Amino acid sequence: MTKPPTEKPPTDRPGDAPREDYLRLDLQLCFSLNAASRAFGSVYRTVLKDLGLTYPQYLVMMALWEHTELPVKRLGELLRLDSGTLSPLLKRLEAAGLVHRERSAQDERSVLVRLTPAGSELRTEAALVPVRIISATGLDAREAAELRATIDRLTRALDAAASATSTS
Repeated sequence: MTKPPTEKPPTDRPGDAPREDYLRLDLQLCFSLNAASRAFGSVYRTVLKDLGLTYPQYLVMMALWEHTELPVKRLGELLRLDSGTLSPLLKRLEAAGLVHRERSAQDERSVLVRLTPAGSELRTEAALVPVRIISATGLDAREAAELRATIDRLTRALDAAASATSTS
């Protein structure tokens, strides 16, 4: 008696999982990334508490510590935040005296965001945040750099896939 030929596995299957396991939660890359993001959020909440910042506010401040002044539109692009999310963040940071917003003299449609002296001074206190976060990950500098490079490559691929899907 001969055995029936086995079905050849598809080439697009998730990892090496058999088809019946495709929907297992522990095999989903997106779930692992989401779980890691939530774990990062917990650590950041603790580390940023003394600075009086939330993680999204910290991202805004890091962008401004790097660039000093940015149009709101460019800030949103850098942080991958829409104006509906960014505007309330900027209002809270402005109320805290860390940033100042004003219309551009060159283009009234554009709003510029810049650090106040207090916002600039906060950078000194924030300098140890990345050190504490990396320490919490248990990764060494090389591992962290490799992981960031892999995640950046993943992000570019997903952005390209989303763009291709939205234009077709």
